[in-house]
Amino acid sequence: MITLEHVRKTYKVSKRDAGFSSAFKALFHKEYEYIHALNDVSFTILDGEMVGYIGPNGAGKSSTIKILSGILTPEEGICLVDGLIPWKNRIEYVRNIGVVFGQRSQLWWDVPVLDSFELLREIYRIPESTYRRNLEQLTNMLDLSQLLKTPVRQLSLGQRMRCEIAASLLHDPRILFLDEPTIGLDAVSKLAVRDFIRKLNQDKNTTVILTTHDMQDIEALTDRIILIGKGKILLDGTIDDIRKDYDSTEEALAAFYRSHQI
Repeated sequence: MITLEHVRKTYKVSKRDAGFSSAFKALFHKEYEYIHALNDVSFTILDGEMVGYIGPNGAGKSSTIKILSGILTPEEGICLVDGLIPWKNRIEYVRNIGVVFGQRSQLWWDVPVLDSFELLREIYRIPESTYRRNLEQLTNMLDLSQLLKTPVRQLSLGQRMRCEIAASLLHDPRILFLDEPTIGLDAVSKLAVRDFIRKLNQDKNTTVILTTHDMQDIEALTDRIILIGKGKILLDGTIDDIRKDYDSTEEALAAFYRSHQI
């Protein structure tokens, strides 16, 4: 179970005007702006749920995922995942989570994909039998057989994303955080990845938190959405709660953003 209660995260950012004179003044007198990325965020996610965590750019989605994955520490609030505090019990905690960031890679850039998988096996201390079973299953389901011997830098974005998803699941995590998992994928690959995530949830009861701007992913995979804007939870419900009289989910979502001035 995932529990967030009254979580707050603020960033202190320096600011100045453009130009040499402003840069010179900033050497002696810096001005700062405080950005409230998360402001009293609370929600609970049960084991085995697939939840869409959505919102506009800068809403606080990535900050939430980084706190849940133990990368960031909030100033206030409670965050418990399976009874563990992510940033305090980090070694024990990361054994149970998988994370895919669409804009960042966990694969080593200059070596073949399979070498990255082997390194991850050592890092997570995955038993040989478990590793071989998972590698075979992931290779078949994500169609990776032609990619395993290819250096990561030579993969297309779509090919790399399929390998990133496989890498995050080699150690059988109970919780999977997906940040834009279908970015760069063609239509066929998108359908394959969606089917794979759905089957993973059904077969292993894996808890999935999906962050994306692709509402087709949200509609295909999740029954529940949590919508965040300006660091606050604006909606915890279903797509139907915002779709109402609109023909498309994108139109309904845009109208919802306008109504909340985000």
